Amino acid sequence: MMAADPRIKKLAHLLVNYSTEVKKDERVMINGTVAAEPLLRELYREVLEAGAHPIVRIVFEDQEYVFYKHAAEHQIDFLDPGAMHDIESIDVALRTFPDMNPHALTGVDPELKQRRQRVITPVMELFTKRWGEGSLRWVGTACPTPALAQEAHMSFEEYQDFVYSCGALDEDDPIAYWKAFSRRQDAIVERLNQVKVLRYKGQDTDITFGVEGRPWINCDGKINFPDGEVFTSPIEDQVNGQIRFTFPAIFQGSEIEDILLRFEKGRVVEARAEKGQDLLHAVLDTDEGSRTLGEVAIGTNSNIQRFTKNMLFDEKIGGTVHCAVGRGFPMTHSKNSSAIHWDMLKDMKDGGEIFADDKLIYKDGKFLD
Repeated sequence: MMAADPRIKKLAHLLVNYSTEVKKDERVMINGTVAAEPLLRELYREVLEAGAHPIVRIVFEDQEYVFYKHAAEHQIDFLDPGAMHDIESIDVALRTFPDMNPHALTGVDPELKQRRQRVITPVMELFTKRWGEGSLRWVGTACPTPALAQEAHMSFEEYQDFVYSCGALDEDDPIAYWKAFSRRQDAIVERLNQVKVLRYKGQDTDITFGVEGRPWINCDGKINFPDGEVFTSPIEDQVNGQIRFTFPAIFQGSEIEDILLRFEKGRVVEARAEKGQDLLHAVLDTDEGSRTLGEVAIGTNSNIQRFTKNMLFDEKIGGTVHCAVGRGFPMTHSKNSSAIHWDMLKDMKDGGEIFADDKLIYKDGKFLD
């Protein structure tokens, strides 16, 4: 077997010892696909060295596609009790996000996917609840694969360099880098926690979010990796105005381009897209909470400047903002529940502005002093 890329070893070490701080005797679920085996293997090794108990859950290639193609009605509506048991019993979750064919489900009926999403909602709600309570720690990441490289229009070698540079894994001490990054973002969070009304202005955009009493979260490599954003959940009925998302939004492998949403009293009342409008409306009609925002955020990772159709990286791009319709976060006091949490991304580097209680605090993709 070929030796693992030393940057994969650094990544696994960081995820176990910095992101989740795995301790002796904890139960740690390691979840991913066969394509991510090099990283899963190193995570397994690191968890054992930390004295914890690794629990491995591996998904085979195109498993979801095979399910949708062959599952009968009663199987579509079946919830694996083992999935609930896993979330109830583990202390830590280490996840590699989809790293094979990102378009495998493009041809699946959107209504079928939404129906399945509703079936597994109890698992996601329990996961989010335990995370919000602090009884479950987790981090999600991506392992470089040829499929993701192709999606990003890069060679595999180029994509590997991109992924590892986004996480500062070429640094001698990546953990020290992310600790310093965290301290810098603490100042941004402290500033935003004083704000009552946040306002985004930009191309076809003028929208306000009520955020008083909603804590902002410093995303510093403890939940996603690579990381680099600050976010909160806006007050459910205090989002008004319109926003145009300048990057394609990806929903289960399908692209929806040039989305414009208009909100009144926290609800999407108008939704348009240059491409994929029918799917846009189908997603927004998933359930009662899918037309309400669960997240408003600002990307801060200056190492990420390239859109790769992978939201793990794209939402962190320095000089962007993003919003997510659907499920909010307990730690930000969100009351919105939904089967979906769907991020949409906007570039702010060309004239974008953010106002905090009518004071300009951000312009052209950067915070002002």
